Amino acid sequence: MYVIDDPVVASQPRLGIAERVADTVLRDARDFDFLIVATTASVILLPSAIAMFVVDQPYWWQGVLHIALMLNLLDRFILMNHNMIHYPVFKKPYKWIVKYVEWGLMPLFGMTPRTYFAHHIGMHHPENNGVDDASSTMRFKRDSIFDFGRYLFRFYTISIVDLTRYMLGRRRTKLTRQMLTGELSCWALFAVTVYFAPMAGLFVFVIPWVVTRFLMMAGNWGQHAFIDPADPLNEYRNAITCINTRYNRRAFNDGYHIAHHLYPRMHWTEMPQELERNRAKYEEEGAIIFEKIDFFIVFVFLMLKRYDWLAKFCVSHKGDKEEVIAFLKSRTLPIRPAS
Repeated sequence: MYVIDDPVVASQPRLGIAERVADTVLRDARDFDFLIVATTASVILLPSAIAMFVVDQPYWWQGVLHIALMLNLLDRFILMNHNMIHYPVFKKPYKWIVKYVEWGLMPLFGMTPRTYFAHHIGMHHPENNGVDDASSTMRFKRDSIFDFGRYLFRFYTISIVDLTRYMLGRRRTKLTRQMLTGELSCWALFAVTVYFAPMAGLFVFVIPWVVTRFLMMAGNWGQHAFIDPADPLNEYRNAITCINTRYNRRAFNDGYHIAHHLYPRMHWTEMPQELERNRAKYEEEGAIIFEKIDFFIVFVFLMLKRYDWLAKFCVSHKGDKEEVIAFLKSRTLPIRPAS
């Protein structure tokens, strides 16, 4: 029996001025950390990026330092955005903050404006990792580094084509236009900066883009690696939950991926309680829960084919170790859609 110790209480502003700002700007005080993340990116990473371009010939160590600063914020920044696209965070007069984050800060983290929204809200959630989801893991052997390589290569190269085709097929022309504007304007920015300031463009835009897209795909692969072939669209059986991890404490309980697909607008502080309330349902459905490892560790263990390590951290299916390993292996086989 596992005991959940992931955060159910958000950070609170400790200074009077911070409390007043939070009350003025936020719809929910529990999202105070989002202000901290956005502010930190604005006062640390943005000046670092500007400095890379201002210096005539930046040293390589400046670029390495900039990437280190970006990586230190990356998980929190991505998951801040993840929450911001699912429910309104800021009060109406301050909705411009969302635009600033999306168009002003996202490219520094390798994210293109509106693409993340279109992919995640416009496609991934409606399709639920099904056959029409361009980022679906179903048809791949999910413990194969070769299959992940094919999956990643397609995402790097033609994901925008797949997403455009999907959106136009659903007649979502406005979102398609916004997505393409964000994607193409960023690519133009990347090209111009690399041409005129190669080192700065490389470290400020290109490397973050490569790193972030890899991590997003590795994370999605881990989140949707174990799928029941008999019921592949069942949220309890095509996603996993990771509890009691440092990642959950940093990244707003992102490990509760089953709960997130069940209740996309649920506040991140409420997800551990949802699991507690519905333990019986999770057990009845055979939902897979790992403890003390996150999606990225799950991904690494799968690439190494270390099912014994995965079984060790699997707290939802106890008993004979070999039986747990066999069960986990059965959930990573390719699933071909019925013709």
